Amino acid sequence: MGQYVAVAGTGPSAAFFDLDRTLISGSSAFALATAARKMKMMPTHELLRDAATAATFKFRGDHNTGAADNARDRVLGFIEGQRQDDLAALNERVLPALLGKIRPEARRLVDMHRHAGRSTYIVSAAPQEIVEPLAHSLGMTSGIGTRSRVVDGMYTGALDGPFCYGEGKVEAMRELANWHGYVLSECYAYSDSASDLPMLEAVGHPVAVNPDGRLERHARRHGWPIVIFSQRTKSVIRRTMASAATVGIAGASFAAGTAVAGSRNSSRSSRRR
Repeated sequence: MGQYVAVAGTGPSAAFFDLDRTLISGSSAFALATAARKMKMMPTHELLRDAATAATFKFRGDHNTGAADNARDRVLGFIEGQRQDDLAALNERVLPALLGKIRPEARRLVDMHRHAGRSTYIVSAAPQEIVEPLAHSLGMTSGIGTRSRVVDGMYTGALDGPFCYGEGKVEAMRELANWHGYVLSECYAYSDSASDLPMLEAVGHPVAVNPDGRLERHARRHGWPIVIFSQRTKSVIRRTMASAATVGIAGASFAAGTAVAGSRNSSRSSRRR
């Protein structure tokens, strides 16, 4: 097994992790909707519709269909008129559900970045009130989620910052980088979806995790590392990498005993999931 070490940076850096199908298996939206239904914040028919929408949206992406706008409008419409304290109270049910879905390989990646002195963040379209506590529960620096405007403790149904999807994630990351002095060219980003190409392209070290077809093709063309987590065994069954320098911290984690190393040629012959 090859030995790979983190790339030495010239300034402060961070690692940014997408949530659904990257840090966790499955959809955070479903866990949130289920908790909201149990607390009578959402009717059953809306729960079922949102579960189907979340699955379709995640697997098919936006691809200029307006899905991102629809998702944003549904998130804002759901919380409009709700009390901020009530949404925060959902964490009692949501956090255990999400923590149970955390991929052990992803947790090790987070730990490796933290031990290397990098800040670590979740970046997700989910509400900030959910994303931030989840990040803290994992020992991460913080979470970057969608912020909604609050007046007198109630949600107005308007955004209070970028919708953290697509280019909105990049906007939020750049704002954070400017505030903390992170050098994005020294930062890492992890995602499974082509909808996160703006996020991945904004950093110097993008990594495709369980990528959809479009992202996998893009990653191969650009020599990005690709990691596959097995749904069945909860271990990495394939790793594609361009070079030790490109893989950086991702390679270090797997060299520590969490992955099976392989070249592009050998990984192509591996059976995915």
